[in-house]
Amino acid sequence: MRRFLLVGAAIAGLLAAPASALAADKLLNASYDVARELFVDVNKAFVAQHPEVTIDQSHAGTSKQARAIVEGLEADVVTFNQITDIDFLVKNGFVSDDWKNDFANQASPFYSLPSFLVRAGNPKNIKDWNDLVRDDVKVIFPNPKTSGNARYTYLAATAYALEAFKGDEEKVKEFVTRLFNNVPVFDTGGRAATTTFVERGIGDVLITFESETAGIRKEFGADKFEQVTPSVSLLAEFPVAIVDKVVDKRGSRDLAKTYLDFLYTPEGQKILAEHNNRVRDEKVAAEFKDKFPDVRLVTVEDVFGGWDKVQAEHFASGALLDQIYGER
Repeated sequence: MRRFLLVGAAIAGLLAAPASALAADKLLNASYDVARELFVDVNKAFVAQHPEVTIDQSHAGTSKQARAIVEGLEADVVTFNQITDIDFLVKNGFVSDDWKNDFANQASPFYSLPSFLVRAGNPKNIKDWNDLVRDDVKVIFPNPKTSGNARYTYLAATAYALEAFKGDEEKVKEFVTRLFNNVPVFDTGGRAATTTFVERGIGDVLITFESETAGIRKEFGADKFEQVTPSVSLLAEFPVAIVDKVVDKRGSRDLAKTYLDFLYTPEGQKILAEHNNRVRDEKVAAEFKDKFPDVRLVTVEDVFGGWDKVQAEHFASGALLDQIYGER
């Protein structure tokens, strides 16, 4: 099927490109796992304006992508779904420490949120996060250790539990552990989790970005799946950055900036919205308002004290996420 073949084509293109072609008329965008179709359309529109340019793509869980760049993947730009993975590149000397000031909205041209996809008729009557810890429900989402998508799911579920249990940390931990115990398989990225749910027929509910749940319904049939928006979810920003160490080596900084600037233009924002992402441009957002249900969004800053604190308390070795895995 188209959405699962695109990555093969992108990889083939990368392998076929000779080393001499890696110049300022060519960019590699390292992006998150479920953004393949989005950047097919973004790149087509960008190249229409700059016909001398070639844009190559690499897709995987963003934590995996960040490690690959440190290990030698020469991506000129990153379009990630998690700030901590760009911060990882900062700490390793690949991205400047003031990268959030390079573009508007703290270098986040669009955003989404963790949302649910259930099977037609919603046979398990899943409406909110508390339904996901029932004994009769199997939940599909990827591994938070490798997927930024899944880290948002983990944090959104934790934010819900913090409200439901009025900050009782033991009850929150028990709630999230029960959720993890209902996951029969942890795939490495969002697209693999989609395959598990859609093609392998495993699970009662898939948790992924709202943009992905809408895309699945469109491609595989609104008669087969239904979207469910929980009562509260977490603002999922999609940060972008120039990989300084790579563009300085290849002389591609100007092209890299022009490419990321395109995401903020009305045309770029419209493409993002057409792919079910919530956008920053007010006129474009108003045009697509009917596509997006109302939802109360909380932020990492308000609930958890910011990404640095999240990294230390939840995602560092031996922190809460590791403890929950240990209790599965």
